[in-house]
Amino acid sequence: MEATSMLPILKKRLAFLSGGKDRRSGLILTIPLCSDQTNMDELSVTLDYLLSIPSDKCKARGFTVIVDGRKSQWNVVKTVVLMLQNVIPAEVSLVCVVKPDEFWDKKVTHFCFWKEKDRLGFEVILVSANKLTRYIEPSQLTDEFGGSLLYDHIDWLNKRLVFEKFTKESTSLLDELALINNGSERGNQQEKERPVEYSFLPSVDPETVLQTGHELLSELQQRRFNGLEGGMSWSPMDDELLAQPKVVKLLDSLREQYTRYQEVCRQRNKRTQLEEIQQKVMQVVNWLEGPGSEQLRTQWGIGDSIRASQALQQKHEEIESQHSLSQQLDGLLGMLCADVAPADGTAIQQTLKLLEEKLKSVDTALQSLQEKGQGLLDQMTSQAPWTFGKDVSIENKDNIEHIQGLMEDMQLRKQRCEDMVDVRRLKMLQMVQLFKCEEDAAQAVEWLSELLDALLKTHIRLGDDAQEAKVLLEKHRKFIDVAQSTYDYGRQLLQATVVLCQSLRCTTRSSGETLPRLNRVWKQFTVTSEERIHRLSLAYTFNLAAEKILKDNSQLEEQTEAWKEFLEKIDEVEVTGKSLLDRLTVPVVYPDGTEQYFGSPSDMASTAEHIREKMRLVSQKKPQPPEPIPKDS
Repeated sequence: MEATSMLPILKKRLAFLSGGKDRRSGLILTIPLCSDQTNMDELSVTLDYLLSIPSDKCKARGFTVIVDGRKSQWNVVKTVVLMLQNVIPAEVSLVCVVKPDEFWDKKVTHFCFWKEKDRLGFEVILVSANKLTRYIEPSQLTDEFGGSLLYDHIDWLNKRLVFEKFTKESTSLLDELALINNGSERGNQQEKERPVEYSFLPSVDPETVLQTGHELLSELQQRRFNGLEGGMSWSPMDDELLAQPKVVKLLDSLREQYTRYQEVCRQRNKRTQLEEIQQKVMQVVNWLEGPGSEQLRTQWGIGDSIRASQALQQKHEEIESQHSLSQQLDGLLGMLCADVAPADGTAIQQTLKLLEEKLKSVDTALQSLQEKGQGLLDQMTSQAPWTFGKDVSIENKDNIEHIQGLMEDMQLRKQRCEDMVDVRRLKMLQMVQLFKCEEDAAQAVEWLSELLDALLKTHIRLGDDAQEAKVLLEKHRKFIDVAQSTYDYGRQLLQATVVLCQSLRCTTRSSGETLPRLNRVWKQFTVTSEERIHRLSLAYTFNLAAEKILKDNSQLEEQTEAWKEFLEKIDEVEVTGKSLLDRLTVPVVYPDGTEQYFGSPSDMASTAEHIREKMRLVSQKKPQPPEPIPKDS
């Protein structure tokens, strides 16, 4: 199922996955019924689509369904609850029906749910909106239920469309790149036989698709923290709701195939350059076998005087000089055409030094060639005197044009080499920046790992009272800010490496190693931080309620209404305390399935004993029920 095929229905927000989780880490599915007639077919389609998003592992933890019936009729609510049995057969753990105030007949509703309980297979409870926090943490509820979880349905839907578009384009692109890469490996002969217009260019730009994927992955991994008393609000773009592992897998496959494709293109370009060089070499060979041989055959004279012999000798030396310059230019050009793959910054500096030395030697040789060539031209354009004292003009037009052409050709070749040296110099400086960014990004990963280790081993206290718990919560938020800054710094460095690699047209270790490491450590940190905030929030609520009860010394035996309210407060402390004790025994579960515990077993045992002691003190404050008033005889 694709969102584009049912976009009008999804926009109605008949149901949604906000990203919130219950105390068993199961996802929360919300069905906000309205006063208008609810289309059950559209609701069923929406539920089918939403339930196709989470992974099987996530579904196995079960769903908590919130049916908001405050603006709906009882028969509609009942129909929706019964529908869940068919749509989510064995995946519903709890259904919380949010009821309006005094609009439904409690006897009828309780009787109906009690009668259907065995057939439904899940528990259904009726609860008012302000009591919903007894079953779900406020930080995991949206604002319509008094929670602090941020959820924007249109924003979520737009990102789902981006995700599905990226999945479709990347899958198609992978098939095309695999076809191109596998076709190029069949041999050079088959490559030559293939038409030129063979699809060597993918239908979509791989770099554009990769950029879209990186932006999407960054959005999925980004967590937003607020400063509300309730603690932390999560972005609804949870990895379990948008299959973050699938995006990572597609990006890895795309990078691998795109790297192979770039190598295929480089090899193709090299073959083209070799063919051009071969053509030029054949031109030289043809000249040597034709006009060159004829010139050597006709110019066999040794001169009839010292001056003539010296002139012939000088001309021969000029030919040798031109040949020497050509060799130096060929050496420099070969160095510039070779791939640059230095291991570190030191190797780059050595290569730059060698490049400058070769360029300097070429410049010196060209200057010498120009001086000798100009001298030869002056000699060839001068008039030769006869013995009778009469000057005779010699026709050297072809020779003069040949020498001038050679000198101009050498000058142009040197200029092209200088331009290529500038490009190579810039490329090497960019490589220096690339190595530096990779090194700093790896350091950011180490820093983030150290923060995670400190969070697990040293951030274990929950506070002896409400004030201390509140202080610890504020300190933890500052600690999160430090980790967020470290993560953002690492991502900025890795984004810089991506830009540099695109400019250099090369792969980088960061995209293959450092980026997954950074994202993995950040995910572990955010999951651990979420658990820490849940525990501190529960500890603050527990201590605050317990302290109010322990400080209350009023006599309630003869006050029935006050006695009931006081008893409810004690029950709330007991529920919160039990939830906190249960939380201490639950490990932090990372996306890869590994588990980590806060502190040592002795640390957790000490904290749990402190909570139980305070619960015992609160239980001792429980008032006795008032004695019944005797009836008049």
